[in-house]
Amino acid sequence: MKNVTITLDERTAAWVRVYAARHNTSVSRIVGEMLQHRMKEARAYDEAMRRFLSRKPVRLSKPGTSYPTRDEAHDRSGLR
Repeated sequence: MKNVTITLDERTAAWVRVYAARHNTSVSRIVGEMLQHRMKEARAYDEAMRRFLSRKPVRLSKPGTSYPTRDEAHDRSGLR
């Protein structure tokens, strides 16, 4: 374990001390768990982004056909 010094404003420091006491833990443990949670989120995001970017592009139309025009794409008269 490594020791790290952090700087908090008085209001935040007072709040986290009370929070820690109510939850029968330490400020150090709260900060450590919060950082571990953020680290897991970042790893999960990075992994999801890596998987997404490694996928092959999806063809939206058949070769030789053109995409619909803006007016055709937004025409709602056929839906009513």
